[in-house]
Amino acid sequence: MFAISFLGRKARKCIGPLEDLNSYSTFLPLTFISCGIFVVTGGTDGIGKSYAEELAKCGMKVVLISRSQDKLNEVSREIREKFKVETKTIAADFASEDIYDKIKTSLEGLKIGVLVNNVGISYEYPEYFLEIPDLDNTIKKMLNVNILSVCKMTHLVLPGMVERSKGVILNISSASGMNPFPLLTIYSATKVNSTICIYTVEAKGYISEMGMPAEGFVDFFSQCIHEEYKSKGIFVQSVLPFFVATKMSKIRKPSLTVPTSEAYVKSAMKTVGLKTRTNGYPIHSLMGTIVCMLPSSLYLKLSMYRGKSIRARYLKKAKKN
Repeated sequence: MFAISFLGRKARKCIGPLEDLNSYSTFLPLTFISCGIFVVTGGTDGIGKSYAEELAKCGMKVVLISRSQDKLNEVSREIREKFKVETKTIAADFASEDIYDKIKTSLEGLKIGVLVNNVGISYEYPEYFLEIPDLDNTIKKMLNVNILSVCKMTHLVLPGMVERSKGVILNISSASGMNPFPLLTIYSATKVNSTICIYTVEAKGYISEMGMPAEGFVDFFSQCIHEEYKSKGIFVQSVLPFFVATKMSKIRKPSLTVPTSEAYVKSAMKTVGLKTRTNGYPIHSLMGTIVCMLPSSLYLKLSMYRGKSIRARYLKKAKKN
């Protein structure tokens, strides 16, 4: 009984800050955003596209930023026809550093209410650091796409939000950053966040978390910007999904633990304005709790085993082809 009680208390400490499962029962509309324009990076596939569609349901005008103009045109047309909203596209490769002047010019004059920093890249398959193909270029691309884009896009839209005293920034991180993930080292490090020994505090109606920090960027950046600008009417959320059935995850069939991007985003949207950090999906919240409770040494062994297994299957399939 003591062991069960202890684990229950530890589970509540882990799950409390990331998710109160009761919060999934209601949806908080973005009615506090009077500016009806939102921007989504990497908005032509997966989670980014689903955020674009979910926000378009609210009648908000859409700005999609992605690499392929052809895909932008296709998704933009789909959203216009389905949701009867205005759309705008900006073709930009976030692996490059010289794109932000073009994006700034394209966004001039737009009153942006919501920014979804979704664009991201990962490994083709789990790999040892020194054996990653074209390592130097991979490092540069991953830092530019996963980190620089978050800073630069926030820099572009935040001044207007502050001027209008309202705005939402949703930074799509990853549960792979909840703990180190061997064989996905660079990706995991760019997404890492602090979820250990966390407790919940409430301020100005938002639920926030504080605890023992691990090194990280996207999640720390989100927490800091929220704290700096919440008094200006700005809400910043870090979204931490586990696996979702998308092209990036290379998982085609959804399951109990792997939702479609549409199901995931519909659930995650219910936490906007309520949670500054979220796993976004009830099952993912429970998975996060389990990860939080595992000793770090055991977690690393399990992660390494899983990464090596996926790596072996990928290399075996590649050799056959």
